[in-house]
Amino acid sequence: MLAGENAILTNGFRIHADRHETLGETVKLFVGSGFTEIPVSQVVTFEEEEYVPPAPIATVAVASAATVVPAVPMVPTVPEVDQPLDPKRLAAEAAKRNNLPEALVRSIMHAESAFRPDALSPKGAIGLMQLMPATAHELHADPRDPRQNVEAGTAYLRSLLLKYENNDDQVARAVAAYNAGPAAVDRYNGVPPYRETRDYVIRVLNEYVKSLSK
Repeated sequence: MLAGENAILTNGFRIHADRHETLGETVKLFVGSGFTEIPVSQVVTFEEEEYVPPAPIATVAVASAATVVPAVPMVPTVPEVDQPLDPKRLAAEAAKRNNLPEALVRSIMHAESAFRPDALSPKGAIGLMQLMPATAHELHADPRDPRQNVEAGTAYLRSLLLKYENNDDQVARAVAAYNAGPAAVDRYNGVPPYRETRDYVIRVLNEYVKSLSK
């Protein structure tokens, strides 16, 4: 892929971009045909990336995030609480148990299902975190139970962040892998060049960065 740059945020995260433009108090990060906006105050600096030769051309199916599941611990039993279903509260609780930023879990949930527990994709992904049945089975969770769905999805996201923790673009890779599968991310050594996945990463990171400025 062509060399780009990483935006280094004040919280230590890095966001890959092809280029950026600064407009007043806002920085636009361009990736492919889309972009995400970040307050200037959230960016520490930009680092250039080196050129990486593209992977050999081959037919690659865009896999579900569930097709390749790294070894992760069994999802802990989530106690039933007699309270009205609140997706954002479930995201906060699961994030705390998995030691992840609440805003990141909530951003994934927003992109996946728009906080709808009854969401069902054409590919068969289920619920708030859009788990495929195979992923839910690996994590010993019932994907149709909102609490177990969110807990399993958050645990899966955590496993992806751990998988890419030694990469500068750790968060972008983990988010891309949640959408397209780790195999696709590993094949392209970064966010794969699928429009759906790149747009997804931009949506999630844009939502996440917005939450940082609130």
